[in-house]
Amino acid sequence: MKKKILFKGCGTAISTPFDENGVNLKEFEKLVENQIQNKVDAIIVCGTTGEASTMTHDEKIATIKCAVQTSNGRIPIIAGTGGNNTKQVIEYSKEVEKLGVDGLLIVTPYYNKCTQNGLIEHYKEIAKNVHLPIILYSVPGRTGVNILPETCLELSKIDNIIAIKEASGNLSQIAQIAHLCGENLAIYSGNDDQILPVLSLGGIGVISVLSNVAPKYTHDIVENFLNGKTEIATKMQLDAIPLINSLFSEVNPIPVKAALNLIGYNYGTPRLPLTKMSEEKEKILKNELFKLVN
Repeated sequence: MKKKILFKGCGTAISTPFDENGVNLKEFEKLVENQIQNKVDAIIVCGTTGEASTMTHDEKIATIKCAVQTSNGRIPIIAGTGGNNTKQVIEYSKEVEKLGVDGLLIVTPYYNKCTQNGLIEHYKEIAKNVHLPIILYSVPGRTGVNILPETCLELSKIDNIIAIKEASGNLSQIAQIAHLCGENLAIYSGNDDQILPVLSLGGIGVISVLSNVAPKYTHDIVENFLNGKTEIATKMQLDAIPLINSLFSEVNPIPVKAALNLIGYNYGTPRLPLTKMSEEKEKILKNELFKLVN
């Protein structure tokens, strides 16, 4: 049986706006609507870029609900429900399932540094207890844990584990995952500077930070490549590199939040322990942003 694909193209790892009362849902709804109007293919709520780690449970539920209601079935809404306590991840994922989301993005457990066998058991247990499609999320630079290709192969045998967001930056590893798993595990680039390399290895899209501020542009990079317009896609990828570098010149999501404020959103500042972007780096960001985003 061929696995369901949640989306092909650009999924935005969407930022969350905070104000003195908590999450500014009105501003969040505005960005979600703008994303849909500008052709993004999915929205990922309450992930790293959404600062889920400093949100309360109630804030996360309200934000996910808001995204589902705003989309109203127009594009898939995928919720980040990962954590390092398997039982809690299952409980939270079951709760989120009832909100009408289309899928779950589940990051590897962080801090407790499980083995590859631990990863297999963690994801198996979650998959067994939820009905939604699951996207694995490998980002060893943040979690200290890498999902090895052989582990991907084991996990790809589970019906509702359908894809991986691969943010290791290791293209040789991504090639090996593609080789081993084939159509049983779709691959999304987890890095905006590697959209094309991952697509060229058989990937089907990107889960993007860049698309918060350049949604149509990022969507078009993928669409052009998948439609055989590789020269156009390559130029677009390379033209975006200075802005991508600027969006990661401080830890994500500090710069993207500054960028959203620069283009007219009221997105506030990140929550501690993240801080506001330095003035010097924000100047460079502003310059690169307006070169690419009109």
